[in-house]
Amino acid sequence: MRKRFTEEQIIAVLKDAEAGTKTGDICRQHGISYATFYKWKAKYSGLEVSDLRKMKALEAENSKLKQIVADLSLDNRALKDVLSKKF
Repeated sequence: MRKRFTEEQIIAVLKDAEAGTKTGDICRQHGISYATFYKWKAKYSGLEVSDLRKMKALEAENSKLKQIVADLSLDNRALKDVLSKKF
């Protein structure tokens, strides 16, 4: 699925709304529906671009750490199985 707007662009659209531009005008200008606008507002409201970058970096780090934990858990389980069969 290809996104029409980057997250940075979405934040810029929301900044326009915070500056006082009417929601209807923003939706017409950017070719989005009211539902899309309010979905973006619920997800990205109050975020700055730098906050978004930090959040993406933390999510990437978190997924790497989860993968490491999963790998170590598999290794641990395999070692326990091997040790239980030898004795």
